[in-house]
Amino acid sequence: MTKPIILTGDRPTGKLHIGHYVGSLKNRVALQNAGQHELFVFLADQQALTDHAKEPEKIIQSVGDVALDYLAAGLDPEKSTIFIQSQIPELAELTAYYLNLVSVSRLERNPTVKTEIAQKAFGESIPAGFLTYPVSQAADITAFKANLVPVGNDQKPMIEQTREIVRSFNNAYDCEVLVEPEGLYPENEAAGRLPGLDGNAKMSKSLNNGIFLADDLDTLTKKVMSMYTDPDHIKVEDPGKIEGNMVFHYLDVFGRDEDQTQIAEMKAQYQAGGLGDVKTKRYLLDILDRELSPIRERRESYAKNMDYVYAMLKSGSEKAEAVAAQTLDEVKDAMGINYFK
Repeated sequence: MTKPIILTGDRPTGKLHIGHYVGSLKNRVALQNAGQHELFVFLADQQALTDHAKEPEKIIQSVGDVALDYLAAGLDPEKSTIFIQSQIPELAELTAYYLNLVSVSRLERNPTVKTEIAQKAFGESIPAGFLTYPVSQAADITAFKANLVPVGNDQKPMIEQTREIVRSFNNAYDCEVLVEPEGLYPENEAAGRLPGLDGNAKMSKSLNNGIFLADDLDTLTKKVMSMYTDPDHIKVEDPGKIEGNMVFHYLDVFGRDEDQTQIAEMKAQYQAGGLGDVKTKRYLLDILDRELSPIRERRESYAKNMDYVYAMLKSGSEKAEAVAAQTLDEVKDAMGINYFK
C-alpha cells in the first residue's frame, strides 16, 4: 500500500518568517520525519509572478532564500521532494483545463482572494493570473494526487475550491482520476495566523512587521524589544492587559510545556501590576532564540554552498515532473484528447 501524499509550498516573494514557520513549515517537518506520508514541497514562483510580473528578479532571488529556509527548518531532500513550480510545465496545462470548470463569479467570491485583492489595492486592475490562481493551486495539488495539504487556517477557502474542481472534473468526465484533498491545519489556533510585531492582524513581508528565520540575534533582539504590548502599561506598577499584547501572544505560541507555569505566573503578575514590558520581552527573546538559533546556524551553513541547494531543487523538480506527467496523461485520457496515444 502506498503512503498518503502531502503537497504544500510557499510563494517565493522574500525570506520566510516565523509566521510561515509556526503556521505550516514546522508541521511539514514533523510530518516528513514521521515517515508515514510521501511529501512534496514546492516553491510557487509562477503564483508569485501573478502580482510581481514586472519584478521577476525578486522572485528569482527569493527562490534561493526560501530553499535555504526549507533546509534550515529541517526539510530533507532525502525524505521530501522539493521542487520549483515553473519547472513543471504539466501544471500549466492542467490549469488550462480546470479553468473551463470554474466561473469568474466563483473566483471572485473566494474569501481568501477577496481579502488579498483588498490588501494589494488592485482596484479595477486585478491581474487575471491573480484572480485565477486558486485554479493553478488546484492543479498543483491534484497533479500529485495529494490527500493532505498542510496550510494555515486562512487558506481553508482555497482547499474547498480545489475540492470543488476535483468533483467537477470527475463528474464531467465520469471518472475518478483526481483525488479530493483534505486540508491539514495547525492544532494551535493562535499559531495559524500569527499577528505582526506591531499588532497588525497578520505578519507580512510587505508590512515589515515580521521576524525572519534568517534574522541574526542582534536583529531578533531589536525586533522583540520593539514589539507592541499594552500602550496604557506605562509604569511597571500599572496593571497591564495581555489581550492584544503581542509579547504574551507569542509566548502562547512558542512556549513549550515546561514554560507554561512561568508564562501563567507572568500573565497574572502583569495584569495585577508589578511586571514591566522589558522583562517580559527579554523572556520572550530567550524563548524565541531557543527555537530559532539552530535554524539560523543551519541556514548559514547551507548558504555557503548554493550549488548544492540548486542541484537539490533540480533533482526534486525532475522527480516531481515525472509524477505530474503521469497525472496529466490520465487527465487527457479521461477527457478523450490523447489523440495519438
